[in-house]
Amino acid sequence: MEHDICVAEMAEAPEGLTVEADALALVQALGLDEVELSVVLCDDAYIHQLNEGWRGKDAPTDVLSFPQQEGEITGGVLGDIVISLDTAARQAGAMGHDLPTEVRVLLVHGLCHLLGHDHKQDDHAAEMARLEARLLGVLGVPEASRGLIHRAHGGAHDGEPPADG
Repeated sequence: MEHDICVAEMAEAPEGLTVEADALALVQALGLDEVELSVVLCDDAYIHQLNEGWRGKDAPTDVLSFPQQEGEITGGVLGDIVISLDTAARQAGAMGHDLPTEVRVLLVHGLCHLLGHDHKQDDHAAEMARLEARLLGVLGVPEASRGLIHRAHGGAHDGEPPADG
């Protein structure tokens, strides 16, 4: 199985990021065949433009995904994941972990979207939260740092009660 994973740095990436190796470990863990995946590491200004142009949101965000397939995905061209290192650094500080951990969280979230998962409805959010947790486990991310869905819903989608009640 040959995988083509391209990481483009549109912003200066600090030492310790292993995005290409992490992406490869994820697609292998998922059993995907001959994957093409692009990951762009950028700053807030770059992702702000994309977020406004594609989603109509006049603000930077942490991660955007641009899937190239629909339906059941077993390999091929998955699409693009764009991660803002500026936002990731702020979120890492707020979560109490390092930037490489936060980039892994965002990479996994973006990959879940490329695979067709969504979190707009509770039943889909629960499934996506479980997949995020499993994939972050593959990367060795501690449970306390697991998943954007888990954060957004205070654990409500992975068998734990919400943080506020």
